[in-house]
Amino acid sequence: MKNLKGVKILLVDDEPHILQFLELGLSNEGFEVQTAPDGLNGVNQAKEFQPHVIILDVMMPGIDGFEACRMIKKSGVQAAVIMLTAKDEIDDRVKGLTLGADDYLVKPFSFEELLARIHARLRNQFPSLLGEVHHGPFRIDDQRKEISFRDRVLELSPTEYELLKYMVLNHGIVLSKAKILDKVWGYDFGGEENIVEVYIRSLREKLEDKEHRLIRTLRGAGYRVDLT
Repeated sequence: MKNLKGVKILLVDDEPHILQFLELGLSNEGFEVQTAPDGLNGVNQAKEFQPHVIILDVMMPGIDGFEACRMIKKSGVQAAVIMLTAKDEIDDRVKGLTLGADDYLVKPFSFEELLARIHARLRNQFPSLLGEVHHGPFRIDDQRKEISFRDRVLELSPTEYELLKYMVLNHGIVLSKAKILDKVWGYDFGGEENIVEVYIRSLREKLEDKEHRLIRTLRGAGYRVDLT
């Protein structure tokens, strides 16, 4: 991945050797990195530093990672949160995700895996930081608000652009109508879920996807973009 200059990462962990290892590795990758030794400092630094990604340990004295995640999200900091835990418990994962975490990584983990998770979160939540993003036949230029399909710029309305971008960035994942509404139209959208069907139909026409091989419908589950 290119153009990592200016991408800010906050590391929050009470184990100094982990902070040092991750800070060195991520700095060498080109990220701007700050560290915090506990949850309270992490919350305060998140507000001041305004990072793009927060790597947040769960098991910390005082304010644990769960409470820190809740406080960070409540403060309005627009960061992707990846939680680290020594526990491989489903309940812990669910709790973290419910509080607003975007991803979960169980210790011990490889640096390469963490790096891949960070890149995935940047592609999904901050594509404009990376310039153009390519996925299969799609090219997303978030600065120009353009999506090209097979080297052809699509004529899209602002909502069509956001919908297609969201689906392409999450290709291979089944997205329910409710989730699409939340991410594209917003939590306060008061309309019907059928609006998603209308926009999907329009996108299929513009993509000439008559057989629904690109945007697939999974009955009772939602939609999935397949790039293979």
